[in-house]
Amino acid sequence: MAQDYDAIIIGSGFGGAVTACRLSEKGYKVLILERGRRWGRPGRPPDPPGNPRTNYPREPGDPWLWDDNAPEFLNGWFDLRFYPTMAVAQGAGVGGGSLVYANVSVEAPRNGFDPVPGLPSWPREINHPELAPYYEKVVQTMNIQTLPAGQFTARTRLMQRSAAAVGQPERFKLVGLAVNFDPKLTIDPEAPLDRRPQPGTVFQPNAQGVDQGTCYLCGLCDIGCQVDARNTLDLNYIPWAEKHGAQVRPLHLVTNIEPMAGGYRVSYDVLKGGRRIPGSQTARIVIVSAGSLGSTTLLLRCRDETRSLPGLSPHLGKNWSSNGDFLTPAFYPGHISPGYGLTITSIIDYHDGAPGSPSYWIQDGGFPDLMATYLDKMKGKQAKALYAWLLFDALRKIQHDDVEQHVMPWFAQGVDASDGVMTLRRPWYFFGRRRLHISWDVTRSRPVFDAIIDKHKRFSEATGGRAEIPASWTFGKNLITPHPLGGCAMADTVANGVVDHAGEVFGYKNLYVADGALFPRAIGVNPSRTIAALAERVAKILIDRGR
Repeated sequence: MAQDYDAIIIGSGFGGAVTACRLSEKGYKVLILERGRRWGRPGRPPDPPGNPRTNYPREPGDPWLWDDNAPEFLNGWFDLRFYPTMAVAQGAGVGGGSLVYANVSVEAPRNGFDPVPGLPSWPREINHPELAPYYEKVVQTMNIQTLPAGQFTARTRLMQRSAAAVGQPERFKLVGLAVNFDPKLTIDPEAPLDRRPQPGTVFQPNAQGVDQGTCYLCGLCDIGCQVDARNTLDLNYIPWAEKHGAQVRPLHLVTNIEPMAGGYRVSYDVLKGGRRIPGSQTARIVIVSAGSLGSTTLLLRCRDETRSLPGLSPHLGKNWSSNGDFLTPAFYPGHISPGYGLTITSIIDYHDGAPGSPSYWIQDGGFPDLMATYLDKMKGKQAKALYAWLLFDALRKIQHDDVEQHVMPWFAQGVDASDGVMTLRRPWYFFGRRRLHISWDVTRSRPVFDAIIDKHKRFSEATGGRAEIPASWTFGKNLITPHPLGGCAMADTVANGVVDHAGEVFGYKNLYVADGALFPRAIGVNPSRTIAALAERVAKILIDRGR
């Protein structure tokens, strides 16, 4: 039977954007179905016909949140999910996780794919030399750079001092960032920052023909760059795919995948005007790239509810990981200004430990101080005190009125046990549609978190700060992650995974997964470049096979 498309790609993050781009380059007729909106800064040139753009959220009444239980009503920027002992933060929109991530683009540690006793294994074919050329393609397409020396913020300098203060200056390193910099720009980290786009900002076309400016350290990375200095996927891979004929359909939430003669039927709901309007398209190839939670949820529904894919592996939903994310706020007498500059700029690396020892790295953290700006409009100290308490639960020990300016958000990722399990469960009252549930227990991951906390304390003490371990961890071992991984693990056989080394689902020809769900275990570093490299490899193999 003739199909509507050669390939339907579900999701437009680091897996979907990459595979769509490479297939389109080779002449495949590609459709990208994205659940979220198409976002952009005010003044960005118009998007392709049929792709209306929503300006980045800035004001309290803007569409900030995505509600997975009612996306027809709430389909905003952030998707925040809360599960027992774990919360997950994601982006929703054309460009997926690149819209809200901290710009960090790094390779997995050199030993990140080696077998480790007690942890799930990667397929034999996946290793660092195999991924090296795909890593390089990502670097070139996303124009990865490091922070220029003249643009070190107070947080970057504190990271450098901290490594030296504990006698390990060689562990401090700048990280790769998907950001366009002006190397001639220098800053005074003590001077107040004007967050308005600078007069005379020059926009120049990138390699994909999209106009971009350069970073001026406004600190709004996670909520949309005001001059498009961030190399998000909607500025490179996706427009390049569109130039080669790919179609992008925002606000299309996929509900089912059903095999049919010569391919698959993909059903979806169009989110429009508070309604969900059903529709479907067919294709020879389907690539599921909706992220760890989205891809796993969709395939669980196809196996256990609609039963359109009953042969999916019993391993589906296993090996879920938070990638060892941990945040410790530390308070300093001087200004740290976490809202000034790039969200993350550098690391102190502990991924080279002895076999069996915790593997992790420490990062500087930042957050947009847009909320502080709103609170500044409210008179009195009580509003600021409430803000500090909500963020850091250490209010009683803080004396500064401008408390948020004195915080160093120590961040980290580590190799955890990757033993979380995702399932579909009904709400507590036993009625209604089953929802995704994540079972995650800290027991086997405790050593890496203890090591991270110890380093956060040591660095703070060595540099005159005071670390405050979040009460959510101290009393409940609750965490939040922006880097969910796993659920559709790559493996050598269907007995211990969902897809093979090429991302093809066991038992279903031409059905692929390409996103963070592929990871059989944590890599302990920001995963975006590895997700994109795996997607580059999936597309290359698919094309080489002549599918």
